[in-house]
Amino acid sequence: MANNEPGFSTLAVHAGAQPDPTTGARATPIYQTTSFVFEDADHAASLFGLKAFGNIYTRIMNPTQAVLEERVAALEGGTAALATASGHGAQLLIFHTIMRPGDNFVAANKLYGGSINQFGHAFKSFDWQVRWADPEDLDEIESQIDERTRAVFIESLANPGGTFVDVAAIADIAHKHGLPLIVDNTMATPYLMRPIEHGADIVVHSLTKFIGGHGNSMGGMIVDGGTFDWSHSGNYPMLSEPRPEYGGMVLHETFGNFAFAIACRVLGLRDLGPAIAPFNAFMLLTGAETLPLRMQRHCDNALEAARWLKAHDKVAWVSYSGLEDDDNHALMQRYSPKGAGAVFTFGLAGGYEAGVKFVEALEIFSHLANIGDTKSLVIHPASTTHSQLSPEQQVAAGAGPDVVRLSIGIEDIADIIGDLKQALDKV
Repeated sequence: MANNEPGFSTLAVHAGAQPDPTTGARATPIYQTTSFVFEDADHAASLFGLKAFGNIYTRIMNPTQAVLEERVAALEGGTAALATASGHGAQLLIFHTIMRPGDNFVAANKLYGGSINQFGHAFKSFDWQVRWADPEDLDEIESQIDERTRAVFIESLANPGGTFVDVAAIADIAHKHGLPLIVDNTMATPYLMRPIEHGADIVVHSLTKFIGGHGNSMGGMIVDGGTFDWSHSGNYPMLSEPRPEYGGMVLHETFGNFAFAIACRVLGLRDLGPAIAPFNAFMLLTGAETLPLRMQRHCDNALEAARWLKAHDKVAWVSYSGLEDDDNHALMQRYSPKGAGAVFTFGLAGGYEAGVKFVEALEIFSHLANIGDTKSLVIHPASTTHSQLSPEQQVAAGAGPDVVRLSIGIEDIADIIGDLKQALDKV
């Protein structure tokens, strides 16, 4: 294998990990420690001055975390990565690194409801402004860009609608204006598509979802694509100007194509502190080993469930890119030929009230605010994950009042469809 690039499944199991040199333990240990002993005074000074790599304090980095970072970077095809306490924590560090008060960024209006809230409300406290655009309207995206725009943000596979976005076309627009493209790849995972290969400069994940895969641990990840020139425009001073806390070091000049990941760690994570716990890193790392197996099963089950629902006389519509007659099917085949993911939405002919009765009647499906679990999950977005949005924003985000979102698990498909059937019989 020395002369060949390992395959995806091999990377999912092995990337970043080695047997523990002290004990020989094959599983990556949980380094449940707050801090690490320095070899001597010179070693400590080198670590604090970014002249040597190593562990100082678990808020900044930890050996368990480091294996998780290397593994996800390898799966995504990035140059480096940074794990955080949550996907929201990852997004905070990304924008903290590239934005100054008064700057703006363009974001797709079809996003996870929590991201819409974070961008539209919490970020206002930093005077970071979001400009919404329909990701299917390239002209609208470009029209929102001005001299204070610092990034374009999209989801590769939109939550909750489960529609693929033309990443390459949007990347071309961002790069035309000297902006990085940030892609949330949580729903697709690198098993289905790798956004960096289509022009993304930064990839972000909620590891809580499919990469962890078992609904037991929170975590986020920033992956540096190593593709963006942070010094060209002068608009990203945290990377292109001397940093006084590091003796005047220019991070992009010093660290090159993984400077963004370094900046997020030593300027953002260090001071803002959304650090991932070592135990959570261990759990997510374990989940990542089975990502390709689980994602294919998720996709296969979701396609069968979507086909069954589409044929049911109580179902008004089904939105799933894997369906051959879906408007998004051609884009899905282009970007994600292995499958359309686990999450999709549908509406019942009886509208809101029928949807509520349906959700309450399900038995195998769990009614909760998560996706990407081995277990099948269901939610009514308009009353939960997207409830803080206006009715217009809900519809724009694919979370209107009649929408039910399913996250199809890896159970036997006959049991999944059986549960859908008995619940629809009660509507």
